[in-house]
Amino acid sequence: MKSMTGYAALDRDGRRWELRSVNARGLDLRLRLPEVAGLEPAARAALGAVAARGGVTLSLRLGGEAAGAAPRLDLAGLDRALDALSQVAARATQPLAPVSAAQILGLRGVWEAGEADPPPLDALVAALGELTTAFAADRAREGAALRAVLAEQVDEIAALTDRARALGAARADHMAEAFRAALARVAEAGLDERRVATEIAALAVKADIAEELDRLDAHVAAARALLDETKPAGRRLDFLTQEFNREANTLCSKAQMTEMTEIGLALKAVIDRLREQVQNVE
Repeated sequence: MKSMTGYAALDRDGRRWELRSVNARGLDLRLRLPEVAGLEPAARAALGAVAARGGVTLSLRLGGEAAGAAPRLDLAGLDRALDALSQVAARATQPLAPVSAAQILGLRGVWEAGEADPPPLDALVAALGELTTAFAADRAREGAALRAVLAEQVDEIAALTDRARALGAARADHMAEAFRAALARVAEAGLDERRVATEIAALAVKADIAEELDRLDAHVAAARALLDETKPAGRRLDFLTQEFNREANTLCSKAQMTEMTEIGLALKAVIDRLREQVQNVE
């Protein structure tokens, strides 16, 4: 299991690489790379190999010589500057102080910006390979910690389900007593006891929670299997939390007993925590 969040950085040959990811519904790649032919497709392929989901941002900052070459003398600009100085000297009414070469080189337009040669693609791809390896390892480490948290929460759901099942006999007695009291009130009111008894029996069938508990057991088994998956399982786990929540809601609506209601509410609380953590799973 891998987390969708991760980070890696690499300093190589005066270049600073950074790779980070956050939660996202799908795979969202954001590349901030210099203009080097073939680099972007290579980066997309490398990132697709280590990430199936997440908002992934890759940046490369060039430094040193790779950031830009030294400025170069613009000979045409120098000629223009010298010609302008000659015109100034010709028009001057008084002799002018001599101008040094250093002063001429300081004039605007004499220099032009140098262009650095692009970094070699092979070197960039090799560095990118190291970066993505570290990035995948970081997401795997976070995923292992996340799996431990999720497993603990699934175990808590299983324990609460067992507690609910253990209350079955006490709940049956509680409901039988409630039904007897209802029948006594019906008898006092002079209503048709047979019909009312039939209705109460139907309510008792509807109040049965055996199916909900069995489905919770099945969901727990499915969640544990997904936690052991090596392939991305985040979306399937997210769907499973919805199924967990549906059974917990039904359990609360059928509870008809304070202790069972408390278990249902505890289930909803742990399922909500599970859902939040599942959003981090790839």
